[in-house]
Amino acid sequence: MPGTVETVASFSIRRTACLDADGRPLGPLPEFAADTDFLARLYRGMVLTRIFDEKAVALQRTGRLGTFASSLGQEAVAVGAASAMRPEDVLLPSFRDQGAQFWRGGTPEECLLYWGGSERGSRSAAAPEDFPICIPVGTQFPHAVGVATAFALRRQPRVALVMGGDGATSRGDFAEALVFAGVWTLPVVFVIANNQWAISVPRSQQCAAQTLAQKAIAAGIEGAQVDGNDVIAVHHACDRALDRARRGGGATLIEAVTYRITDHTTADDARRYRDDAEVSASWKREPVARLRNYLVAQGAWAKPDEERVLAECRATVEAAAEAYLAAEPEPATAMFDDLYAALPEDLQAQRAAVRERADG
Repeated sequence: MPGTVETVASFSIRRTACLDADGRPLGPLPEFAADTDFLARLYRGMVLTRIFDEKAVALQRTGRLGTFASSLGQEAVAVGAASAMRPEDVLLPSFRDQGAQFWRGGTPEECLLYWGGSERGSRSAAAPEDFPICIPVGTQFPHAVGVATAFALRRQPRVALVMGGDGATSRGDFAEALVFAGVWTLPVVFVIANNQWAISVPRSQQCAAQTLAQKAIAAGIEGAQVDGNDVIAVHHACDRALDRARRGGGATLIEAVTYRITDHTTADDARRYRDDAEVSASWKREPVARLRNYLVAQGAWAKPDEERVLAECRATVEAAAEAYLAAEPEPATAMFDDLYAALPEDLQAQRAAVRERADG
């Protein structure tokens, strides 16, 4: 063989896990895990998300809500990521990240309004700079790069955290966003919920790479994998990535390995393309019971605590559903009202025409 052969670069992907499937520590836990009150808040965040999902599906099945995407089984990804953020950071969620929105102050009523077709649900009073739910797959990643670029130009110690699914990593938007995040050393964290299914396409047919986290390597940014059913591990990984970005260290891609227990959306029937046994097995690894088991073992959780949290979350969700169902429909002109700071003349004419037709 002519010339010489040498290794010019080598890489590895590290995986973080703190609790096993039964809630037992796998080793020393992060320092924050000693605060069982905080862990109880994480638990409540996941329970609220799960109860909300149950109610939203019921509303959709009875014709009172539009198509809805449940996060059943992957609540730890959204709650773990959002709980590591600061109030001044910006969240860019996908369509399955209601748990992150709730943690950031978004309300179940706002979320129901969104899925019910009202733009009022895209505005969070508690986090006005957070982006609304993103439906087009992958387009939120370039948006996050834009937000992070603004932070960098303004020299603000803020970070954009953007979320998406494993299927979104196959989109060009994702690859392009990683390239710019790396070249410009931007304060952005990409959190990928690898729930094993891009609608009906399994992870094995989406990408031949061993991990999705290694897609960061080609872009020159940090890549890491985490047990996405372990909210302690997710919070820890995101906290480190956010801190690194805030200090000027650049972007990080975190692959949170989890499982989508339910259908892709209420318009899907996952039984057509995956085995019931696979779904049943995933229940043994789900995140809510895992953290509850840990808290119980620490003497920090008992039956009265469980009953109280379930009652509180159910009351919150039921009140939100009642408020959503009682909300007055928006006028047809509302479709124009949140597009621009100042509506262009051609759209002003269209808005006027819609209003005239509605007034009849």
